[in-house]
Amino acid sequence: MEIRLGSLKRDAEEAQGTAIIIDVFRAFTTAAIAFDHGAKEITLFAEPEDALALHRKGVGDYLMGEVSGKRPEGFDFGNSPHEISQVDLTDKTLVQSTRAGTVGVEAAAKASEIFLGSFVVAQATVDAIKRAKPNLVSIIAMGDQGVNRSDEDEHCGIYLRNLLEERKPDFDAVKSLIMKGGATQKFFDPSQPQYHPEDVTLALKADRYDFAMKISREDGLLVARKHTL
Repeated sequence: MEIRLGSLKRDAEEAQGTAIIIDVFRAFTTAAIAFDHGAKEITLFAEPEDALALHRKGVGDYLMGEVSGKRPEGFDFGNSPHEISQVDLTDKTLVQSTRAGTVGVEAAAKASEIFLGSFVVAQATVDAIKRAKPNLVSIIAMGDQGVNRSDEDEHCGIYLRNLLEERKPDFDAVKSLIMKGGATQKFFDPSQPQYHPEDVTLALKADRYDFAMKISREDGLLVARKHTL
């Protein structure tokens, strides 16, 4: 199995084989918690206007997402693990739009399969990929807005690579590095209430869930569902 590490939208566009698109803070931690709280599926859009237009046509029970960290007008929820963890989503469908993770999924048109990556589903994602035995895995850290690298996504990419190569990294050491990273500080800034300190706590729990999140391409839409072995 060949493993390629990449970053940001430009590398997502070149991703081939089985791709893991990473967004730790916060999209694909939020998505995992939504699934854990009963969501059936999540349709992903890069642009909030497209997500809102689809929702107005009757697709999705709820909209969740962010622009510059804030819930877009017309959306039901922001892109917050803490916020979505307070909601019962049993049998609900969601439409999600963010400026990093969902952009990366939409950009990865060359990939044959796509998984959503974050620490909370790391081991389950690796188990699902190893079972399928692909020749090539592209791991893409989407970073801040898909244009600037971020510590949490880069470290998650390395963490996933180590797991794929059957090495068990020291997550406490990884977590310590991320906690000191620049992208983490905004969650503890009272002037930016759209970011919750609890988002960091929830995002930095490795292997919390026993399911992966896999994308299905359906009628031009990118639909994520729980993927279990």
